[in-house]
Amino acid sequence: MTGIEDVLRLGTELERSYPVHVRGRLKFRVGQIVYVAFSLDETIMGFAFPRDERASLVAGDPHTFSMPSASDLRFNWVHANLAALDPSEARELVVDAWRMVVPQKVSRAYDLTHPDGPG
Repeated sequence: MTGIEDVLRLGTELERSYPVHVRGRLKFRVGQIVYVAFSLDETIMGFAFPRDERASLVAGDPHTFSMPSASDLRFNWVHANLAALDPSEARELVVDAWRMVVPQKVSRAYDLTHPDGPG
């Protein structure tokens, strides 16, 4: 079971990433791009995810993952039930979402300093 605290530190430590609160919701951004956001009750984590892969992610584990609302389907976005994730899986999703919004050289530098993955 994962809680927001399991990914909070990671989101602040990733290069170019910073937390913001928008209408009471915690979000992580790189520049103006949001790559992770939490529901008001902090039970759902929305995250950047390749649009062409999200249907198979959701179909493979519908208890954990769900599609975003109809108004957000145009974005590269998926929702996860935090309670259904283990902390390492949640951290991996955050890092992968972050990779989608940073330059490749920043992502490669992270790989050099974290050879065992997010953590």
